[in-house]
Amino acid sequence: MKSCIITGASQGIGRATAVKMSYEEGIKNIALIARNVDNLNKTKELMNPECNVIVVPHDMMDLDGIEGVVDNIYKEFGSIDLLINGAGFVNPTALLDTTNDNFERTFTINTVSMLVMIRSCVRYMKGKDAKILNIASTAGSTSRPGWVAYAAAKAGVISLSKTLADELRGYKIKVYCISPGRCATELRRILAPEEDPATIMQPEDVADVIANLLSSGENCLDGQDIVVRQK
Repeated sequence: MKSCIITGASQGIGRATAVKMSYEEGIKNIALIARNVDNLNKTKELMNPECNVIVVPHDMMDLDGIEGVVDNIYKEFGSIDLLINGAGFVNPTALLDTTNDNFERTFTINTVSMLVMIRSCVRYMKGKDAKILNIASTAGSTSRPGWVAYAAAKAGVISLSKTLADELRGYKIKVYCISPGRCATELRRILAPEEDPATIMQPEDVADVIANLLSSGENCLDGQDIVVRQK
């Protein structure tokens, strides 16, 4: 039976993934991480009641606190087998309007905190056929004027994932990276209020892809940037 950590689990793709994973065979424990404890509890209410779920409020801007969070989860579960990095932040601005604070926050939450989370978890994952899945974005591999900080941060996620897939292979850890396209999340509704959410990909669609990649039968797609978009 496996234990799983999901960051960014309070809404959107993170919430849909948490719900999906709680019904997957072989998943016993799931830790949900995000800033908003009320939204985390709402996610927990949607999950399989037979799955052991703990809510762990944490702001991913607090890099120094991540290791302690992971240590406590390991003490609670006794193992960490799966890590899904879904925490993200976007405040799209053109270059001349992008402040240093915006740039720093965008990179810290989307990229740096992910690296710290992975580093903290790998200590407990080594030699256990563990899997890590990082959520990037198509913004990280295509031109996205007006989204310069976010696009650069997500490009960092893609590069980080490819490098760690090779570096951690000796520890028997697989690293996956997916890049969702337009998806009907709460944030997307704010950024594109004129868009009909029924016409674009749903968070549950992305969650299905994630669950398939993390299933015990997947052995070929690690180390790639897997684009997930509606046909």
